[in-house]
Order: sequence, then C-alpha cells, then structure tokens
Amino acid sequence: MKRIFFVLFLISAVMVQAQSYKVMTYNIRLDTPVDSVNQWPKRTGKVYALIKKYDPDLLGVQEAIHHQLMGIVDNLTAYAYVGVGRDDGKTKGEYSALLYKKDKFDVIDQNTFWLSETPDVPGSKSWDAAITRVASWAILKDKKTKAEFLVINTHFDHMGKEARKNSAALLKQKAVTLNKKKLPVIITGDFNCTREEAPYSEMMNPKGLSVVDAAPKEPPGTFCGFKVGAMTCRPIDYIFYTLPWKASDYTVIEDNDGTYYPSDHLPVIVTLKLK
Repeated sequence: MKRIFFVLFLISAVMVQAQSYKVMTYNIRLDTPVDSVNQWPKRTGKVYALIKKYDPDLLGVQEAIHHQLMGIVDNLTAYAYVGVGRDDGKTKGEYSALLYKKDKFDVIDQNTFWLSETPDVPGSKSWDAAITRVASWAILKDKKTKAEFLVINTHFDHMGKEARKNSAALLKQKAVTLNKKKLPVIITGDFNCTREEAPYSEMMNPKGLSVVDAAPKEPPGTFCGFKVGAMTCRPIDYIFYTLPWKASDYTVIEDNDGTYYPSDHLPVIVTLKLK
C-alpha cells in the first residue's frame, strides 16, 4: 500500500512540475467601417475560429471595443476577462483586456492603469501620446497547482516616441510595485516598436525588472495589414516574461483565407512553463 501511495505521489509531482500554459497576444483590430470588407462583423468567425484552434490559456487582446470583447467571451465560453475601456475606465473606448481560462485560474487581484503621468486617472494621457493608452493586469492562481503569477497586457501609443519609451519604464515600474509577493511575471502586448527602437531597449534594460523576450532571434513580423503579402510585416507584438518561466514553441500565426488575415496583426503564441 505504501508503494502505491509513493507512486501516486511521484505521478502527482511530475504533473505539477510539467504544468505549462499557452500564452497568446493578439491585436484584433477595432470595429471600424473604414475596413470595408474586413470590418469586424465580416471577420468575427475567423477570429473566433483562430482562437479556438490554438486554444490559449491566457490571451491578451488589443483594440477590442466593448461589443467585440463581449462577442469573444460569448462565443468562446471557456474564457472570462479582466480590463476596462480606456476612455472612461468602464466600457468606453478600446480595451487591452486579458482573457483567461475560467476552469484553470482564479483571479486574486486585477485592475487597469493608464500609460500616463497620472496612471490612476481614467482617460489620461501624457508626453507626446496621440491617444489614451492602458495596461490591464491580473494576479492569477492556478486552481490545481496553486501557483500564482502576474500577467499584464498593454498597447503602446502608435505616434509618440517619448510616450512609448516612458510607457515601457512605467510598465516595468508597475510590474514591480503591484507584485508584492515577487511572483513570476508575463507581459503581452502591441508595443508599436521594433527591436531596434528605444522602447524595446527600455523593456530589456534589467534595471528594476529583468524580462526575457520570448521570441527567437529575427522572428517573423506581426503587423502585416489585412491583405496577405501586401506589405512587409513589422515585428511589433511581444510576449515578455521573467524567470523562472521557461519559453518554448514560439509561433507567429499566419492563418488566412488565401486573401486576408483575420486581423491586420498576426497573433503570437508561446508555451510558458515554470521551472
């Protein structure tokens, strides 16, 4: 009998040790009439199908208007979300929401801050930012292993160079101050910069918070426009993490219908495992 219990203990220990999560970041493109044949109502099925196919445990979305986010959680019922609209801290404006598998995680704490000099003021913006930007975060607890970690999802400004650099510094500062237990951290988002630019260098600066870029060297681009092959894709969507996470299976998802991608950005997915 003791031997049986010992074997069961070993099996349980191996399962806990091998616990890993699929993490995706995806700018789904806001719903706007200017997109014509690629407006949201004409591509919802493709977006839902892509998410269902790759089945991430955690999904950071950018540019999601409230009804788009509701459509995702209504059609992909495995997910719940944290996050608010950036314009009023409620439902107005784009979300940088974090979706998570309801059956896998409990939310210990969550909130949103603004990428500005007044990060607790809804709708605020600073520096040379063209529009309001946010980061939504959650401390999640694995229901089985009881492991806890911090996840932050964001979308940097598309115009303001100073705003992007300062947003990177603010993001890292918040990852430290919110993380009183010094938990492992995951950061997802559309950073609107390449790896040669200042905001990326600020993210990779080990001062304050040391993060790892999940991508291999010279990864594929992620901002491609809707039409396949119409432009050179720019690598501006990222998944960062802190140790002791270990990354594998990094993929830029290029699924398309032969003419168009489901969004003007390609989603990025990676498997993260706690060592």
